[in-house]
Amino acid sequence: MSDVPIEDSDEEKPGVILDYDEHGNIIGLEILDASKRIDNPRSLEYSIST
Repeated sequence: MSDVPIEDSDEEKPGVILDYDEHGNIIGLEILDASKRIDNPRSLEYSIST
């Protein structure tokens, strides 16, 4: 968890909320009902777009 204050939040997709600092950098990610969105809630997979 970051101590940087949240400047803005945006629901990128339904149930996926990104928090931004004052410079527009992502500092937080919230996934609502995450255990219902994935097959195995004990496993985490992600990809980074460039």
